[in-house]
Amino acid sequence: MRHSRAISWLGVLVVGAVLFSTPAAAQSVNRAAIDELNNQLLYVALPLTLFVELTLVYAIYRFHNNDDPRRTVDDPALEITWTAATGAILVFVGVSGFFVLANPYITPAAAGPADGGDVADDMEIEVMAYQWGWEFTYPDSNVTTKDRLVIPENTDVRLSLKSTDVIHSIYIPELGVKQDIFPEQETVARTNATENGSYRLYCAELCGSGHSRMHATVVVMNQSAYDDWMATQQSPASTETATEANTTATPTPARVAAGPD
Repeated sequence: MRHSRAISWLGVLVVGAVLFSTPAAAQSVNRAAIDELNNQLLYVALPLTLFVELTLVYAIYRFHNNDDPRRTVDDPALEITWTAATGAILVFVGVSGFFVLANPYITPAAAGPADGGDVADDMEIEVMAYQWGWEFTYPDSNVTTKDRLVIPENTDVRLSLKSTDVIHSIYIPELGVKQDIFPEQETVARTNATENGSYRLYCAELCGSGHSRMHATVVVMNQSAYDDWMATQQSPASTETATEANTTATPTPARVAAGPD
């Protein structure tokens, strides 16, 4: 009896810690949607897990010395109840997952005027993935950077993704961005960063011997700092330096063809 009481109090403490803990603030709209779904599923899964485990512990404790077990009597009402409860839980999980997948920042194809503005108003950045690096082009400003993506805070950003060689995958964990990139095909990712800072960008698809070093930095700035950075990039000296660096770093077709798949 003492053990059962201790386990019950432990379960109450765990539930309380989860319910009253303050989650870390999300760094983007994408991350916020994903975290909210995870929290919803956790609030459903944790009580069910505790109920099942406590029932199991009770059954072990109550019947471990039962030398004369009796056959279980059918209980249609109980069977209907747990079947209906399971169905309701699955419907809840499915509906919650659907709304997150329909989010225009998670699935860019779902974006439209009804989702907070015309997608044409998004800031567009062209992303070129190659073995083993990243190139980011700002077509409206005629600026190109290598392995460094800079975006303004609280701005809808559309990433047009292309690959020059094999399949890659852009992955920014803190911003909740992940999208496969295919050769000779354009894919799209969207985000809206809400926290200033520096974040890591990775390739999440095995793309050859240099895959582990195919990463970049994502910098989120407030609008004024971003405008200053862009003005610096557009200066003649910066443009000449960037052009030389990109010419040296960008692989030639012969190098791409020789790279491992």
